[in-house]
Amino acid sequence: MLKEIYIRNLAVIKEAVIPLNEKLNIFTGETGAGKSILINGINAVLGQRCTKDIVRTGCDKAEITALFTELSKDVCQKLDELGISHDGEEITVTREISADGGSVSRINCRTAPVSLLKEIGSMLINIHGQHDNQILLNSDRHLEILDDFGGDFTLLNDYRVTFRELQQTARRLGELKKLEQSRTERSLYLNGIIDDIGELELSEGEDEALEREYITAKNSERTITAVRNAINAITGEEAANDMLVSAETELAVFTESDSKLNTLYERLSAAEIELADIASELENVAEQVELDGQRLEYLNARLNSINKLKRKYALDCDGLIKLYDDASREIMQLEGSDSEIKELTAKREQLLHKVTEQAKALYDYREHIAEHFTQRVTAELEFLNMSGVIIKVNHVKGKLTVNGMDSVEFLISANKGEEPKPISKIASGGELSRIMLALKSVIADKDSIPTMIFDEIDTGVSGKAAQKIGIKLHEIGRLRQVICVTHLSQIAVMADNHLLIEKQVVEDRTETHVIQLDQDGRVSEIARIMGGDDPSRLMLDNARAELKKASEL
Repeated sequence: MLKEIYIRNLAVIKEAVIPLNEKLNIFTGETGAGKSILINGINAVLGQRCTKDIVRTGCDKAEITALFTELSKDVCQKLDELGISHDGEEITVTREISADGGSVSRINCRTAPVSLLKEIGSMLINIHGQHDNQILLNSDRHLEILDDFGGDFTLLNDYRVTFRELQQTARRLGELKKLEQSRTERSLYLNGIIDDIGELELSEGEDEALEREYITAKNSERTITAVRNAINAITGEEAANDMLVSAETELAVFTESDSKLNTLYERLSAAEIELADIASELENVAEQVELDGQRLEYLNARLNSINKLKRKYALDCDGLIKLYDDASREIMQLEGSDSEIKELTAKREQLLHKVTEQAKALYDYREHIAEHFTQRVTAELEFLNMSGVIIKVNHVKGKLTVNGMDSVEFLISANKGEEPKPISKIASGGELSRIMLALKSVIADKDSIPTMIFDEIDTGVSGKAAQKIGIKLHEIGRLRQVICVTHLSQIAVMADNHLLIEKQVVEDRTETHVIQLDQDGRVSEIARIMGGDDPSRLMLDNARAELKKASEL
């Protein structure tokens, strides 16, 4: 619960320490005294948006610190997850707002983002203001209220697990069916790749290896031709060797008489021997060089096929192999999608049947809860001086959503004989406040939020209705902490802890003080609310009587 609030330099509040108890805490004060500022301060420590305008004029910053004690298990578990200590099951939450517009948030003196304050704050305090009555005007929220009243979310949670699985299955099935529309065209393209490349059965680097072998084979053919031509030139008809022999014969007769010709003759003889030796070696070379015409033809055809694909797909040999492997894998996936579609279709049908049955069970549960809900709320409304008001839960089946197949709207009839109609069409502001209080009352023991704050719950009501609201707030205060701002004496007299928000002028500046009232202070304040400033003795006596009556209630 909220044990204490410390406020410094917040608008007209210079400094205030506000003690609260675990039951009904009532704030009263003159109009403009600063009651709304108090609510703004609480909102600030709950992580709500606030502006620099709330900083007291002339001050650097405003500070609000709230002490929370007797933390619930849910809050303690959340704090443990965040690594925030909570010794003695209590924490302090601080919000500082600078005059320049910045703000700093802390939990137990540890800096924390505003989002964390909002998350923790939503588990600590529930603030009901005039705008919250809009929940009653929005039929989309009525199902949430009914579920809160029921308090058992087992069926809903189980249903949501199945419903989300159904959504995921349907989404995947839709994606596959969408892909199936283009699958035929894609399959043709992929099969074309597989046929083109698969037929060649390529190996990595094969094109480079074939090029080298082809060049070698082509060179072998030219080598043999050249060698044979050279041998023929040496040993064939009119060959060089025969011409050398003829030249020797012509010079032989002159070798003894002419030394110069003898020298030339010897050189010709040596040349003949050299040519014969060259011809012999060329024959050896020719025998060693092999030429396989069929292999050369194969190499030429193979390279042409590979190069054609390389040009077609703008890839090298290794790229073609990867393209083939990727196409093979994808075609398998496409072919496998048929079986996946069948499996998912069957799964969707099973989930649809299951989620429909769960939705029916949830509907039946809510139908049962709706009966108790109308009984309880009707009783509360009758107590709140709205006897004769009939509230009805219009509960119908619709399409499946994350919340079930239910559509819920609260209908009321404020006058006997009138058909129940949507709350948004017939309820006044005062009636909305009392209906909301009735709803809060019947679900007060259902949730784990320890503190409820009511701001302007008395709008549009007076007299006996206001007295009933005070009694009801006091009753709720027996289940959890209640903080209420009011301007009605009928509500104020029900306080377990009465605090006065009072505006004073100190040294030519307005300051708002928060005072915890004793019994005499309460008498004076109740009398002021009832009769204005400077209440008469009679009004004071009336105030004492009202307080006594309230204590007896």
